[in-house]
Amino acid sequence: MAEIAFDQFVAVDMRVGRVVAVDDFPEARKLAWKLTIDFGPEVGVKRSSAQIKHYAREELEGTLVVAVVNFPPRQIGPFMSEVLVLGAMDADKGVVLLRPDADVAPGDRIG
Repeated sequence: MAEIAFDQFVAVDMRVGRVVAVDDFPEARKLAWKLTIDFGPEVGVKRSSAQIKHYAREELEGTLVVAVVNFPPRQIGPFMSEVLVLGAMDADKGVVLLRPDADVAPGDRIG
């Protein structure tokens, strides 16, 4: 495992966001949802393509997630993904979302 400097870590802006909409993404090569996420007034509302189809739409709407908000946008087929939603890679389930275990405000920093 390669080590990084602390300055590199703090350059990654991770924030809590609340999923406000979950849309189908039939054009994706791998099963995915299109998420609209509110990160509060400083960051605003951003969109992300997330390969988390084992979560039902109802499980995702209104939930808190953790995402990197300062990567450049990335074109995923016809969709522009603006943030990277974080999760653990489970061999059986795929991506398991990282989420706060208590209600915190959208936009709160992770660090």
